[in-house]
Amino acid sequence: MIGAIVLVVAALATTGLSVGWIWTKADAVVPVALPSGGKSIETVSPSVKPSETPTPFGKVLGTEMVASNNDSMPIMSSKWGNTDERAGLWGGAAIWLTIHTNYDGKGGSWGNFTAFGQLPPDIPYKNTPAGLKEAAVQVGSRAIVNLYDKNAKLMPGTTHKVITVNGHTGHEIVAKVIVKVPKLPETFSTVMIAVIDRGDGTADVSVADIAGSTPAWQNVWRYKVSQITINK
Repeated sequence: MIGAIVLVVAALATTGLSVGWIWTKADAVVPVALPSGGKSIETVSPSVKPSETPTPFGKVLGTEMVASNNDSMPIMSSKWGNTDERAGLWGGAAIWLTIHTNYDGKGGSWGNFTAFGQLPPDIPYKNTPAGLKEAAVQVGSRAIVNLYDKNAKLMPGTTHKVITVNGHTGHEIVAKVIVKVPKLPETFSTVMIAVIDRGDGTADVSVADIAGSTPAWQNVWRYKVSQITINK
């Protein structure tokens, strides 16, 4: 669960992450693993000024979250509004629903978050059951760190499930993040990740971060995932 007091560690969004936190159903609370360091960039000639390729972004258009590859996922409902994509997806868009307004008396808000986009290109991907699972683990780890922090802890009972979306194979992960925020009436949030193969060597991703007090939104998210449209 994210709120105004949650800081997104932007640098973590561009690194690979350890996947141990979500591979198995742990018997005890375990921390989110730290990302590993990246390879240094090679020096280029001073006369050459390399230009960076801007990171693509998606948009919320009407009742759809549209990724930069033009794939789309319906928004959760008209109650949800447009927000910044903070889960670390590639070319993604996101929506937000406030659950607790000014819970701390200082303007802090806490709510539900859903994003849709592409699997980041720096996450290895293979269209196999194991490849889909590993990709979901990697993007899930990144989302947890970005939406919470590197010290976030999970409750026991993380689950994995093979899914199919309009004939495309996928993998779903559901994990509960422990929440300990002063004055906030929430003890955990449910983070849900779905990775769907596009059939061209790439994958779409949806991430949902749902307050523990609003479990009904979990099945809404699953239904919206089932309506993802893949355009080729």
